Amino acid sequence: MTVLKRCIILLAVAEVKCQKERRRMLSNRQEIILKAIVEEFIKTAEPIGSKSLLEQYGLSCSSATIRNEMNYLETEGLLEKTHASSGRVPSTYGYRYYVEYLMDSDLDEKEKYQLQTFFSSDLPLENVIQASCDILSNMTNLTSLVLGPDANKQSLAHIKLFPLSETSAVAVIITDQGHVENKTFYFADRVSVEDIQTCTNILNDYLVGTLINDVVEKLNEIKPILERSVKRHEILFNAFVQAFVKFASDNVYFSGASNMLYQPEFSDIEKLKEIMKMFDDAAMWRSIGNRESSIRVKSPDNKGELIWVNDVAIVSSVFNIGDEEGKLMVVGPSRMNYNRIVSILDFATQFIENQYKKKK
Repeated sequence: MTVLKRCIILLAVAEVKCQKERRRMLSNRQEIILKAIVEEFIKTAEPIGSKSLLEQYGLSCSSATIRNEMNYLETEGLLEKTHASSGRVPSTYGYRYYVEYLMDSDLDEKEKYQLQTFFSSDLPLENVIQASCDILSNMTNLTSLVLGPDANKQSLAHIKLFPLSETSAVAVIITDQGHVENKTFYFADRVSVEDIQTCTNILNDYLVGTLINDVVEKLNEIKPILERSVKRHEILFNAFVQAFVKFASDNVYFSGASNMLYQPEFSDIEKLKEIMKMFDDAAMWRSIGNRESSIRVKSPDNKGELIWVNDVAIVSSVFNIGDEEGKLMVVGPSRMNYNRIVSILDFATQFIENQYKKKK
């Protein structure tokens, strides 16, 4: 590691520590004002002035006192002043402070009922996880994604190939952790049912017990066996290689990516292109929780995390399925309704874990 890289890392760590220490620097009144500004800006997307704070929140101090406190919060890097207005908006650090210390996470009764109604349906576990992602996107009008348990840590337990036609089939891949993945194959040429059955038998004989990450390498080792036993071996071999490469590297499901188009913070086309590229990087999403700059979100189960990547806020919550771990995430601008989103994430991850316990 170069000296420059070390310096950058040390500066980043020091900055994170400095932000955490700001908890002790704010008075009760300053926290009340910061909380009010963050929540008002989330609702209106408009800069907040001292007069509007006094009128809407009934603070027990003068407008001049509020202005002084806002100046202090700006000096500390928790607020920013826009060019077009004398009002203030929260900075990234201001949002961090709010989420870590000031936020109240709870759902109203209507939203609790909506979630309970949806999750009361007896869906298979795989469907529950993906459906949770969809309902998160619908309820927040933001982008959501789910990281399923990392398939690379699992072994192949069974594979079954079901013909749909002479040029297509569905493969059902089952791991030792009970993870089930369906892959649809489209063959370049016709393949007989006999070839499909023979190929499936060979794969189960030689690949069961192999780590998902090693299956492609093992497929190459048994290729001569397929060549001797299966007429259209090349077509089937290529189809399975593609399926396992995708299975081992992907396992990321998105919902509501187009919601990014309607966020005023992402109106710049170049910024939007950067965000859309992020959605194709499965490895990046898996590394989200391992960053120094991530912070714990104030929530009942303490499983939530918040991080910013390229000016995009990402709130996540962990769920556990046996020995494996997955994540639900909501992605959007810094100006998102954190308390509501954290509450929905908590509800969804708890339900996923309960469903897994029922299926055991």
